[in-house]
Parts: sequence; structure tokens; C-alpha cells
Amino acid sequence: MTVEIEARLAELGLELPDAPAPQANYVPYVITGKTLYVSGQIASGENGPIIGKLGADMSTDDGAEAAKACALALLAQARAACGGDLGRLVRVVKLVGFVNSTGDYTEQPKVVNGASDLFVALLGDKGRHARSAVSAASLPFGVAVEIEGIFEID
Repeated sequence: MTVEIEARLAELGLELPDAPAPQANYVPYVITGKTLYVSGQIASGENGPIIGKLGADMSTDDGAEAAKACALALLAQARAACGGDLGRLVRVVKLVGFVNSTGDYTEQPKVVNGASDLFVALLGDKGRHARSAVSAASLPFGVAVEIEGIFEID
């Protein structure tokens, strides 16, 4: 699957970043049995954190792009957890997305679709997952989106 994922990333004009280092006192992932738990990954791009508040200074489409960046970071952590071998990735089990948004903003699911759509584009049915998309009054460093993931691995 590693070659397939790399080929799909290239087709989409994307590449995986290096697995981000933790920003506080936690580990980036934990493996228990065949389950990989990846800590929340914040939205980051070429110029650093993607900062903004949905419903105030950021569009839903921009939020979805931020969520896509979170998905790439999640996949980078999964690659690190699997010793560089994404062929061990069996499926995406669940995502929990947090959207930095105003109290009256209601399009959190559309924002987190940026991550969900990317996982399906890269992995097909193995990328389909259970999910939560919730609003947050604030996120670390003022980022627009943070997403954590649960994966099944071999």
C-alpha cells in the first residue's frame, strides 16, 4: 500500500510532511495491539500554523484545506509509527475534528470533510471512517483545525 499511497499523493500534487514533534508533554502516537492512536495534529502549511477562526476570518473552504493539512500530518505520524511502512496501514477507524469557530458557525462537518475526503481519495474504502466534527472556542496556537485519528495497523 505504501507505493499506492505515494502514487496517489503525487497525483494529487501532495507530499507527506515529516511527522511533527509534540508541542507539549505527550507522545505523538500510541500503539496497542493492532490499534494506532495518533494525537491531535494541528493545521500547518509551508509557512507554519494555519491560523484563523471559522465564521470570523476564515471561509469554510479554507478550513477544509486546513483539515487536509491535518490529515497529511496524521498520515505522517502513522508512517512514523509503522517504521516508515504505510503498507501496514489497514484502515482509518475514526477521526475527531476540532474546528476553531464562532458560536454561531455550523459548518464544522464541511471543514472536517477536508480530511475525510483526502483519506478516501488516498485509501478508497480503507479510508472511510467514523467521525466527530465539533466546534472549539479556541485551539492551540490559534490554529483553525486540529484532528486526532485512530487507525488499524498490521
